[in-house]
Amino acid sequence: MPNTERGSGIRTSGDAGHRAANRVVDILELLAASPDGLALRDVSAELEAPKSSLLPLLRALTARGCLAQGRAGEYRLGRRAVDLGAAVPTANALMEAARPAVVDLMRRTGETVFLGTLSSDHTSIVFVDKVDSDHIIRYAGGVGDRRPLHATAIGKAILAFLPARERDGILKSLSLSRHTDRTVTSLPALRASLEDVRKTGVCVTIEELVPGASGIAAPIFERHGRVAGGCAIGGPTDRVRPRLRALAAEVKATAAILSARLGHRADRKAARP
Repeated sequence: MPNTERGSGIRTSGDAGHRAANRVVDILELLAASPDGLALRDVSAELEAPKSSLLPLLRALTARGCLAQGRAGEYRLGRRAVDLGAAVPTANALMEAARPAVVDLMRRTGETVFLGTLSSDHTSIVFVDKVDSDHIIRYAGGVGDRRPLHATAIGKAILAFLPARERDGILKSLSLSRHTDRTVTSLPALRASLEDVRKTGVCVTIEELVPGASGIAAPIFERHGRVAGGCAIGGPTDRVRPRLRALAAEVKATAAILSARLGHRADRKAARP
């Protein structure tokens, strides 16, 4: 039976004009679940689609490396599809790679550690993991919480290392709301701040989101050099500010470890923004 609920959910009548695109997704999902590969006739039977309409799509996907064809004519996922899937780590993959290192970072610094990624709508960062400080007074925030990109250390660490076109599109759509007297609320000032982050590889925010709270973050890169998220520590300003240099070094070192665990090589530069 064709899977009409794959990917982003049940299809609506508005999808009719995108039948070919939907069919490509169906093919990829079907073959991802068929590691031994499927012949054209089997793909046709599984998707309840005519071979004549499937064959051009299969050939195009094979020519682009998204599919590979075996000696018996069977189709299976190709190297490019695998690479594309691995290019953007999921939050779970980042968490699995990061957990021991972020626990160790909390123990070394005594401050709460966060992992964050860009939200799906590109308007904020989302905390995907957190290790609480042992201090009674500590930075508040939970897994799943969203925070503004322009007023957080993780947000600016991620923004700074996005490709220029993607970053510019996000910046133009942001509402640079003021949260404290220190919040950056002008686009030129935010661009200058991001340039500093690119130069130093670390972002420090002093009371830009919450009075009395500060953060330090560094970007995490995946194996192709694209920024996958950020690692940050957050704590009361009176504890963080006197140790900025040492804490920044700790955060950068942990982010480098996490990048390596995601396949990023130290001798490979990050994808240049």
